[in-house]
Amino acid sequence: MIVRPAEAADMTALAEIYGHHVLHGFGTFEEVPPSADELNQRREAIVARGLPYLLAEDQGKVLGFAYAGPFRLRAAYRYTVEDSVYVAPDAQGRGVGRAVLSAVIESCEAIGIRQMVAVIGDSANAGSIGLHTALGFTHQGSGLGLGYKHGRWVDIVWMQRALNGGTSRDPNAPGLALSGV
Repeated sequence: MIVRPAEAADMTALAEIYGHHVLHGFGTFEEVPPSADELNQRREAIVARGLPYLLAEDQGKVLGFAYAGPFRLRAAYRYTVEDSVYVAPDAQGRGVGRAVLSAVIESCEAIGIRQMVAVIGDSANAGSIGLHTALGFTHQGSGLGLGYKHGRWVDIVWMQRALNGGTSRDPNAPGLALSGV
């Protein structure tokens, strides 16, 4: 398995993976799968900010993807990102999520990000919660019944991981300044 930046040519495969989660899961609160073109526009917006949008593939088959987007657009949040990770149904449990999210974390550390949050759809989403826990995220709270999808109320689970020392140092310290996010 290799992890690499996602490109426009990959968006059909990513749209298929994401579309499955939109239609059958609670990891995203989106209810209508976006087109490959729409996903590519979203990818371009992430990459234009200098943030990672990566995929994992094996022998040319895309198995999953992850990216880090701005947590919020106000300037004070510029050192915080929110991760997203999606794995193809037939690739779950094979370390795909760990590989691609680990690479996103490393990329964010390299550009000086200080906090990464995960807003996980569904408090019963043991796979995503377990993945984030294994990668050093801690549970920060839950929002009960914040979404309504597939005929039921869905919680969110907030998790967080400090990067580059988190709040222990000034984010503008030499070598950790962040530009463009």
